[in-house]
Amino acid sequence: MDHVGALLLELGALFFGLSLIGLLAHRLGLSAIPFILLTGLAFGQGGLVPLTAAQPFVEAAAEIGVILLLLTLGLEFSANELVTSLRRHAPSGVVDLLLNAPPGFLAGLLLGLPWQGCLALAGVTWVSSSGIIARLLADLDRLANRETPAVLSVIVIEDVAMALFLPVLAVALAGGGVAQAVAGTALALGAVLIVLTAAHRHGHRLGRLLTHPDDEQVLLRLFGLTLLVAGLTHLVGASAAVGAFLVGIAVPTTLADRARTILSPLRNLFAATFFVGFGLSVDPRAVWPVLPAVLALAAVTICTKVATGWVAARRDGVGRAGRLRAGTALVARGEFSVVIAGLAATAGYTGVRPVATGYVMVVAVAGPVLARFADPLSATLPSRPR
Repeated sequence: MDHVGALLLELGALFFGLSLIGLLAHRLGLSAIPFILLTGLAFGQGGLVPLTAAQPFVEAAAEIGVILLLLTLGLEFSANELVTSLRRHAPSGVVDLLLNAPPGFLAGLLLGLPWQGCLALAGVTWVSSSGIIARLLADLDRLANRETPAVLSVIVIEDVAMALFLPVLAVALAGGGVAQAVAGTALALGAVLIVLTAAHRHGHRLGRLLTHPDDEQVLLRLFGLTLLVAGLTHLVGASAAVGAFLVGIAVPTTLADRARTILSPLRNLFAATFFVGFGLSVDPRAVWPVLPAVLALAAVTICTKVATGWVAARRDGVGRAGRLRAGTALVARGEFSVVIAGLAATAGYTGVRPVATGYVMVVAVAGPVLARFADPLSATLPSRPR
């Protein structure tokens, strides 16, 4: 069979299968995310039937999926709201780091990894998945909840912190010096600050650029601008997701509702592809030897992430029910953790990859499930109105 025919057949079967999975998740009252992740796992490396022709397309579409998820999430909030929330939640970011990075570092030491590998594993357990959390909040209809700004503040602080952490990690893995680490960190942080300042001060000008009577023009302008900003932030070592999120918050509220409606079908398609691509990247055969360590690490860091969300939501005056929802929403790790594991493996620290991939898959599936069942549990707790 020629390549084009195989590509179309695999993609057709994949998307039709995803529609059935979505129906099943809806019947069960769950988010579709864990089901899609497991589907990707079944058809990825070492899976039942590898998607050889479709995998390059899925990998590229997965990157766009994360960008669209964060763009539409940013459209829910204004630049002023974000700046205010980030200032208030700086202590939450510190708590997040202190609770969630040390378990990964300690696990690396117990597994006999060198300190560079331990540092990479600390990053894996520290940072939550922006993509999974963005989709989860939409799936569970929690975007308007009182705890959601606290959740978003934590993940944005993490994404900005990755602009500092990734250059330092890359230098450490390569055996570089302090000067290289400082230079890379300054460049990445500068890019994030420039985009954030532009979003905060010049959002009204962006609205004039994007507004048009034709929906197709709005789609093409907003999508194109988002990809440009995301690409530039990625090139300087920051997060493409942060760039997309900041474009979203820079869009004026007068255009944001219309933009969300226009982008919704495109976001849903590429978001589903992102979760499939994530599952495809995991080889289950490499995880079995380290599964006990993976499960123990997951159990510990699920608790520490719930504690992080609890503290962050409490800073916003949210009741106990909302704090529990915030904590469970933050459990899933994802794209950044995979990137960190890939950097470590490329640098020769191969012991990090199997632990990281198994760990990410466990918490990426467990996170949405826990978030779904946080509501029945929180119904028994005293809570302020949403």
